[in-house]
Amino acid sequence: MSGAAIKADQALGHAFADARLLQQAFTHRSAGRPNNERLEFLGDSLLNLIVAELIFQSHPRADEGEMTRLRASLVNGAALAGRAREEAFPERLRLGSGEMKSGGHRRDSILADAYEAVVAAIYLDGGWNACREAVRARFGAAVEAAPRRTEKDPKTRLQELLQSEGLPVPTYELVASRGEEHARVFEAQCWIEAFSIRTAGEASSRRAAEQIAAAAALDQLIEKLDR
Repeated sequence: MSGAAIKADQALGHAFADARLLQQAFTHRSAGRPNNERLEFLGDSLLNLIVAELIFQSHPRADEGEMTRLRASLVNGAALAGRAREEAFPERLRLGSGEMKSGGHRRDSILADAYEAVVAAIYLDGGWNACREAVRARFGAAVEAAPRRTEKDPKTRLQELLQSEGLPVPTYELVASRGEEHARVFEAQCWIEAFSIRTAGEASSRRAAEQIAAAAALDQLIEKLDR
């Protein structure tokens, strides 16, 4: 979607009656107050609920584990950041000078938080039906297209591939965490000693950061095994 085609008071197909809510949703804490931290909290719950409803309706034979994995694949930080880029969110973010200089508009965690905040802003501006309609319009096709049995997570796939080669499982290490307690960003590393593969992942939880690092390590391992 082209950013040029989006009006200043619109996002995710919703036209805001109160444009201040949308501005707040795009405002990172580094730019001062009011910012999007509280909206992010609400939007996270709304997204999970509406996407869960979509999955429940679209996959009547899926069990709890399958539905959980599918939802996780659609609303994780990296996936939401990708959707934010498709909606031209990076150019609409309001960041402090430090975050701007460090490339904060490209950071997955900031983009994912903004996406959740916009969902909450739609809810506060237009109510439940408007929010539900906006989310279902964005996620419906992806939910419908998903196979019943969703792919295993990267850590599981990486471990199974190494074990099939008779190799030790990878090790994971939390190397850094930053930010305030309610808005932590974690950096984890994945280390495969047998192939000297070391990758990193960054996310809003240690578990998600490890999954991102594992996915990168898996790509490198497959490439080395194919040679």
